[in-house]
Amino acid sequence: MSETGENLGEVSRRSRSRGSARGGGAAARRAAREGGGPGQSNTYIKRALPPYEVLDEAGLQTIEANADRILEEVGIEFRDDPEVLEMWRNAGASVEGERVRMPKGLCRELLKTAPAQFTQHARNPEKSVQIGGNATVFAPVYGPPFVRDLEGERRYATIEDFQNFVKLAYLAPAIHHSGGTVCEPVDIPVNKRHLDMVYAHMRYSDKPFMGSVTAPERAQDTVDMCKILFGEEFVDQNCVVINLINANSPMVYDDTMLGALKVYAANNQACIVSPFILAGAMSPVTVAGTLAQVLAEVLAGAAVTQMVRPGAPVVFGTFAASISMQSGAPTFGTPEPSLISYGAAQLARRLNLPFRTGGSLCGSKVPDAQAAHETSNTLNTSLMAGTNFVLHAAGWLEGGLVSSYEKFMIDVDQLGMLQRFAEGVSLTENEQAMDAITEVGPGSHFLGCNHTQANFQTAFFRSTVADNNSFEQWQVEGEKPVEVRANELCRNWLENYKAPFLDPDIDSKLKAFVEDKKQSMPDAFT
Repeated sequence: MSETGENLGEVSRRSRSRGSARGGGAAARRAAREGGGPGQSNTYIKRALPPYEVLDEAGLQTIEANADRILEEVGIEFRDDPEVLEMWRNAGASVEGERVRMPKGLCRELLKTAPAQFTQHARNPEKSVQIGGNATVFAPVYGPPFVRDLEGERRYATIEDFQNFVKLAYLAPAIHHSGGTVCEPVDIPVNKRHLDMVYAHMRYSDKPFMGSVTAPERAQDTVDMCKILFGEEFVDQNCVVINLINANSPMVYDDTMLGALKVYAANNQACIVSPFILAGAMSPVTVAGTLAQVLAEVLAGAAVTQMVRPGAPVVFGTFAASISMQSGAPTFGTPEPSLISYGAAQLARRLNLPFRTGGSLCGSKVPDAQAAHETSNTLNTSLMAGTNFVLHAAGWLEGGLVSSYEKFMIDVDQLGMLQRFAEGVSLTENEQAMDAITEVGPGSHFLGCNHTQANFQTAFFRSTVADNNSFEQWQVEGEKPVEVRANELCRNWLENYKAPFLDPDIDSKLKAFVEDKKQSMPDAFT
């Protein structure tokens, strides 16, 4: 099981000269407080809060020792890929059939060449993001085959839905990344839909995006399209696309994931190596046991990227959920996956690798109270763990089977709140507000004082979907629950969407590439 779901020439030159993203300042803080508006992008988060940690040094050493035992005694299978098996032999591992056992310290030694942080460049350099360090990047839902649309219908997703979610992510201030398979457009043949999806990210957004991993040749198509968009030399020397490589837990990598990993790593593009864990089925039922397995799987998979191309960016990923021991169904927002995420983040920092986990995960079928509680539990954990790349940050519903328009808008609102929270406590003279306290004195109020008048527009976060008016005003306005307000806001955003500029010559080349590729093969729906 895997996780389901200005002139460009000037842009490229400016991106080359800067080398990394810039951001921050009063404008970003103001946008975060106000929730922003469509198209008003916040820069990626630069966390001012320390990460929350659940393991002490002894606990971390225990997990690491157990992971070493798994690698050395149990081993990891690399299926149907003789090239990767030969790499492991040459690196000093023991290879028996497709089972690879790695001596203690081998994977960590290989990973010393991986960067601790890197920039993923966007075609608009102002929207490039840092992956690693104190940065947190929010990316939308990934992989669902279904959508819950604005008419309330649950149905299979189409390319129009895909384009809509790309547009919404582009417009959302607290979404820093366009994501990848924001939904699966089942109205396009399986072997061709990746072309339309990658093109949609390039055409309808100027934020960074993810590439296809469903076959090595589709990964190569993604890289080739990036070369058209950014230039071949720039792509070779910079990360312009990131992708998700799932381990087939427990302790297996298949040829599809390995093939995509090799393409991206060889082209110096970032891989998120991420075990997909439903604890109790694909890992032990305990937090400590799951953490040891996750660490072993990530060490083995991430090390392959460095054997392919030392220095290629790689991210320590994990997706953890529990299952109901009564029904076998996945559950979300529960305590154990949060503990796994906190612990895995600590292990990633000890490896000096960027970290991915979390999102707006929930098992609810509609954007109701269950969805809100489970999502909040996961998103808060994601931020406080110190996560660098948060996939599924908006729109996830029904255990990842559905991309929901309404929930996307509700989640985006929550992401804005988290971005504000991540700023921490400012101690500037203005923030200390001693002039306000002196002016007001005992027994009065602060509403009319000079400090409040100067700061009221940016003082507090303003939700775009919450109703905080009186009961009577709520009645007059139609007694609308949050999902109805989210529906109306979503319609407004899509009706007023305007695409970012894309050089017509580059757009023409991208379209020609897509058309040529489609014409080169018959349709396949399996």
